[in-house]
Amino acid sequence: MPASTSLSPAELEARLRLHLLPELGPRRFRKLLSAFASASAALSAPASAWRALGLPAACAEARRSAPIRERAAAALAWLEQPDQHLLMWDDAHYPALLAELSDAPPLLFVAGDPQLLEVPQLAMVGSRRASAPGLDNAHAFARSLAAGGFVITSGLALGIDGAAHQGALDGGGKTVAVLGTGLQCIYPARHKRLAVQIVEQGGALVSELPLDCTPQSSNFPRRNRIISGLSLGVLVVEASPSSGSLITARLAAEQGREVYAIPGSIHHPGARGCHQLIRDGATLVESVEHILEALRGWQVPTEGVTKAAPCAVEHPLLALLHAAPHSSEALVQASGWPLAEVLAALTELELDGVVCCEAGRWLARSR
Repeated sequence: MPASTSLSPAELEARLRLHLLPELGPRRFRKLLSAFASASAALSAPASAWRALGLPAACAEARRSAPIRERAAAALAWLEQPDQHLLMWDDAHYPALLAELSDAPPLLFVAGDPQLLEVPQLAMVGSRRASAPGLDNAHAFARSLAAGGFVITSGLALGIDGAAHQGALDGGGKTVAVLGTGLQCIYPARHKRLAVQIVEQGGALVSELPLDCTPQSSNFPRRNRIISGLSLGVLVVEASPSSGSLITARLAAEQGREVYAIPGSIHHPGARGCHQLIRDGATLVESVEHILEALRGWQVPTEGVTKAAPCAVEHPLLALLHAAPHSSEALVQASGWPLAEVLAALTELELDGVVCCEAGRWLARSR
């Protein structure tokens, strides 16, 4: 697919220059195009016309600068490479769900398959400092849903995001990573290999930011509206009350998307954000089937989706750990078993992959 099928080379270059201007967000970008009919005309208009539209002086002053021209030329060169694309908000290939937003990005840089953005997507988000059970849940749900044909969308962050992307890939499915940086500045650096793997396995990296945009804290909340805007619903796997994942969930609700949350132990801080969402009306999710039930009526894939519910609680110690993390001594008190018997049982459960020990406390893991 060409970088942009409906624009002349001059208009494409002009739009890239507009996009690079400081303080020119999605609404101001559209305001300019509406007022001048084209980006080329907007760039040629006098500064007084820009001021009359209420645009910052910095925008008008920078539009003809050499750095802006050079960065636009670099973006054009990037688009000449295989599997590197640009989607405009008025393009036929622009994702329809995202286009519904009043502040939809005027353009999206895409590395990988841009047509994937039109396939039914489910967003999965959560804590960067997730627990082992939270990471397991993210991986298991993503693997199951991706195997059934859903595209798993997340933000490439550490923790739940990374586990969701990896789960989708391990399930032989596709995943979309929406970045809070430019596509030439993969962040976090620890996920550079994961980003390459996403594209290699038919997925996509997406960003509304200039290609050379480095990590800036203000850009990460902005990208959350794209994660939810691309998706039919958002699943929050594990999050504290102050987590950015709750911003994504709030945006999803405002956009009319479904919001799901996986509950956890009342003693685990990472479960409190999910519990807050459930109190606010999010769908409580314990298995993939709960998501499918909520999406009934949408034209979405369901065949091939396998169950990803937490493992069955059979062992007495496992039942205690599903309720809350415990130290070995606390398990002795709660179970009434001798310490040696508790430690032997925990060793067997750890070898089976259903429990793990973190900071001196035992936690249940999902299979």
